[in-house]
Amino acid sequence: MVLAAMLSMTFTAQAQQDTVNHEEITEQAFDKNASILRANEKPRLYYIRKVNFHGVKHIGENSLHTISGLIPGDSIYLPSNYISNSITRLWAQRYFADVKIGATIDGDSVDMEVFLKERPRVHSWNFAGEGIGTPKKKDLAEKLQLRRNSELSDYIIDKNEKLIQKEFADKGYRNAEVKAIISNDTTGLDNVVHVTFHIDRKEKVKVGEITFDGNEMFSDKRLRRTFKKTHRKSINFLRSTKFNPKEYENDKDLLIDFYNSQGYRNATITTDSVYDISSNRIGIHLNVSEGEKFYIRDVKWVGNSRYETDFLNRMFGVSKGDTYDRKSMHKRLGIGREADASDQNSITSLYQNDGYLMSQIDPSEVVVGKDSIDMEIRIFEGKQFKINEIGISGNIHVNDEAIRRELAVYPGQLYNRALLMYSLRQLMSMGHFDAEQLQPDIQPISNDLVNINFPLVEQASDQFNIAGGWGAGSFVGSVGITLNNISTRGIFDKSKWTPYPMGQNQKFSVSGQTNGTYYKAIAASFTDPWVGGHKPNSLTVSAHWSEQNNAYYIWQTSTMHFRTLGLGVGLGKRLKWPDPNFTIYAEAQYRRYALKNWDYFIMKNGNANELSLKLAFGRSTVDQPIYPRSGSEFSITTTFTPPYSLWDGVDYADPNLSDQKRYKMIEYHRWELKGRWFQPLTRDRKLVLMAKAEMGYLGHYNKNKISPFQRFEVGGDGMSGYTIYGVDIIGLRGYEDGALDPVGSNYSVGYNKYTMELRYPVVMKDQSQVFVLGFLEGGSGFSSWKEFSPFKIKRSAGLGVRLYLPIVGLIGLDWGWGFDSAMGHTSPSGSRFHFTMGQSF
Repeated sequence: MVLAAMLSMTFTAQAQQDTVNHEEITEQAFDKNASILRANEKPRLYYIRKVNFHGVKHIGENSLHTISGLIPGDSIYLPSNYISNSITRLWAQRYFADVKIGATIDGDSVDMEVFLKERPRVHSWNFAGEGIGTPKKKDLAEKLQLRRNSELSDYIIDKNEKLIQKEFADKGYRNAEVKAIISNDTTGLDNVVHVTFHIDRKEKVKVGEITFDGNEMFSDKRLRRTFKKTHRKSINFLRSTKFNPKEYENDKDLLIDFYNSQGYRNATITTDSVYDISSNRIGIHLNVSEGEKFYIRDVKWVGNSRYETDFLNRMFGVSKGDTYDRKSMHKRLGIGREADASDQNSITSLYQNDGYLMSQIDPSEVVVGKDSIDMEIRIFEGKQFKINEIGISGNIHVNDEAIRRELAVYPGQLYNRALLMYSLRQLMSMGHFDAEQLQPDIQPISNDLVNINFPLVEQASDQFNIAGGWGAGSFVGSVGITLNNISTRGIFDKSKWTPYPMGQNQKFSVSGQTNGTYYKAIAASFTDPWVGGHKPNSLTVSAHWSEQNNAYYIWQTSTMHFRTLGLGVGLGKRLKWPDPNFTIYAEAQYRRYALKNWDYFIMKNGNANELSLKLAFGRSTVDQPIYPRSGSEFSITTTFTPPYSLWDGVDYADPNLSDQKRYKMIEYHRWELKGRWFQPLTRDRKLVLMAKAEMGYLGHYNKNKISPFQRFEVGGDGMSGYTIYGVDIIGLRGYEDGALDPVGSNYSVGYNKYTMELRYPVVMKDQSQVFVLGFLEGGSGFSSWKEFSPFKIKRSAGLGVRLYLPIVGLIGLDWGWGFDSAMGHTSPSGSRFHFTMGQSF
């Protein structure tokens, strides 16, 4: 006789809108006369002979075996909690609305019968509501990570409703309502539903008032200014007044930081409330307790053996009687939220740059009396660490050699955080690796050795550019190819051409411009950043040729032309002093200008030759090339020719002197100063302020022999910088090309330009980067040094967007409003759109 036993345990959950018929799970499959195993019976060992699953369509049997732990051939004791544990495991997956397990015993074998009721599957997730367009729907689906054919449950619905409400609350829709509507599938699919989240955003809620109680030392107005993101409605329409709960919490921290910086060490927000004023206005009220104002009575250092106390005190810069300022003190120590790895003036950086990788600084504050603080700064120095190994991974197309030579850290060297940060900037500046994912992996392997690994994520760096712009009197198209990672070592090795020899970070570019027969130009250059492969000395070779004529159609023969030919060879070097961020560059240049019947220029006929030397000195600490967040760069460049007029015996004051003789050998000296600064304005380092200033001047040795070449064209988008005229184009948004050059002059011999941009990234991914910006800009061109003034500027403001695609480069679209009149005009320049490619303002 077969002994049948029913062991069952049931968990039931009603799924929302359960309108699909399911297999009825009953116990009738078992013998009604079978005896039942009692819980108090002595457990016996059984072997699982088979396991049958019922009511499952969407999950494989192997997965069910794994989830439940019921596997044929395994042994179990009955009665025991083994089956109840299996039910718990199945239930924990949230795939099922009901779970039952039965067992039929035959001798020492047991057959398991598992009855499951699947939850409905969601065939599609949708969003509906006023103002919920396709882009927003995609954004919500991406953020919620809703998967098709996933199971439906109350938990999932409730969780996503709350997430959607939070998403809209962060956008200012504090009263948004979300309701999930579940509908059965009408195409015949079994146990399948569709879920649509109906979203009623309501009105956007803005802050109507912010008030304080308990503040005696500072006014409500002063305390409101400490808030960076939460602002009340005012006449400043450019400032956002929407309410974001997360940003409000951050602003409360900033309020306490402000009190701490003013000496109010014990200041706290005792209570705060957000209340409704109207359907679209809220008020915020905060009760603060300021406490006493504290002063520093004494500063002691404990545990410092590497550096003397007097030296640390000078670096710390806090003396007896100073107002207590926690934020400034923590910044100088380099700890807590104020820590900045790029700040080399903190006490933490002092130790980290001297091998003390595990050093820790712990300031202790002791309250003395009513308003005094004794500071005891405990330093755990630990041991000095040396670098054991430098690892590089993830580089496929860039050789290890080309990467390692950029690093300032190497095995056997004392760990130095400053050199590590410099190495990161060098890797970012190569342009071959994703700067957003470039983080060193620092692994101590003993109490005095550390391994440093650089996991790299390569990105495409070669560029193919196609652009169009207005220049040379008509529309000009251009095409260019830039290869940023070639290797001349493999030129004669056929196996290396995949599609070209690469790996040594050498750069080759070639570009052409034309509008048909009227204008054409071609330029090429090659740069080896480590010529010879042993020192960071660069070699650059460049050449260009261009022609403009009067053959407007292909069947015409030109009777006039303006041709240019240029060659250049340059050498660059990274300097070790004052620091490794300085560079120097020297380039010898030759240019030849040939003119025939050219009535549009100072010279009409003849040839002009220019032999010059260019010297550039600069420093850069910019953290990355595409979207810099911190750092600065400046450069001073001078280009000069020999002063031929001092010894050639020609009387250049003679008004009858021909152009051919006057300009046979061009002479000048030219100066350029440029500087840029990047400063992150938020803790996540996304919002960035860029400030830029530059100026240029073309000088002469003889007032009767002023160079007609190497001048500046000021205004416009900067897209018309052709080599044909030997003119540098200085873009200034809000004005037409050349609109800021002095009237009646041959371009400008001097200029100045100032720019401030507020930038914010929209997309920062491997294959594309997008950021938006707002700008203020000013500048002007001048006809002489006497006319030059850094304060005479034409102003503009506007908005823009930048898109970086590795194969194309940087593409920009700007709208600018010129507040002042262009040269020779009386009315403001007004609205202008500017398109840019491969450059930035």
